[in-house]
Amino acid sequence: MPATVSFVQASSYDHSKLDAALREVLAPLGGISAFVKPGNRVLLKPNLLTGARPGKECTTRPELVYCVAKLVMEAGGQPFIGDSPAFGSARGVAIASGYQSMLDELNLPIIDFQGRRYEADSDFNHLLLSKEAMEADVVINLPKVKSHVQLTLTLGVKNLFGCVPGKMKAWWHMEAGQDSARFGKMLVETARIIAPDLTILDGIIGHEGNGPSQGEPRPLGLLAASDQVFALDRAMLEVLGVEPARVPTVAASQRLGLCPRLSEIQFPLLSPVELRIADWKLPERLLPIDFGLPRVLKSTFRHLYIRFIKEPLKVYGAR
Repeated sequence: MPATVSFVQASSYDHSKLDAALREVLAPLGGISAFVKPGNRVLLKPNLLTGARPGKECTTRPELVYCVAKLVMEAGGQPFIGDSPAFGSARGVAIASGYQSMLDELNLPIIDFQGRRYEADSDFNHLLLSKEAMEADVVINLPKVKSHVQLTLTLGVKNLFGCVPGKMKAWWHMEAGQDSARFGKMLVETARIIAPDLTILDGIIGHEGNGPSQGEPRPLGLLAASDQVFALDRAMLEVLGVEPARVPTVAASQRLGLCPRLSEIQFPLLSPVELRIADWKLPERLLPIDFGLPRVLKSTFRHLYIRFIKEPLKVYGAR
């Protein structure tokens, strides 16, 4: 079956306008009911990178998560949010990113992922993935369009690295990061195993330059959706004018035969050419993917400190 990537123009996070844009972008895929059935437990996987830079568009907007959650509920599903930020907890980052009112209104659970080993490529047979993601009835992947100083771009495939428990990410940077091709393959393998049922890309406002957190907001005015995450990432490269060979995740998905050729992707609404951005800013220079042992240890201890000491003190107060 040919891959389908649906693009629509969308310029507002206003709930009513966003709801209309989501329904439009999902219509060629059969609408939300093609993915969510009554009683399904539905994981919403946003990009909850950090709550430290509000206004910089580093995370998936809460308005998008809210509107997708409402659609899931309309279809009879039971949505919950899950992620595993590199630093801190999913709830802490979500609240710092403006999710509190949405969580309260919808009584939406939010969980931190815990890992379990699942069968993977022999190169990564010790890969830990979230049991909550693997055991959800439906996974809806909600990435943000961002440039990335280590991987050039972070889109749908990279967002699923959030299904690796937080402190394990730094160790994977050390283990696989010496070879960008191998690191890209690991990210593709993660996405292949998680196999999101639906990916909806937040491209209303992206984050360009020295992302994933040190760049700047950039209006793109689009939403994209597909049931094939590798096809969606490939199509988005055409919008941004980036060669696939420059993005390790896309290059790896092509080598492994998981990514269709551009000519094999159907665009039922807008085509990438109609949405093309002429001057999207990539990182000024790429940094090594390999953190090195000292940084990995520092990252691990920082994650544990924020999650188990700093954030609990904010909630309960110093005793």
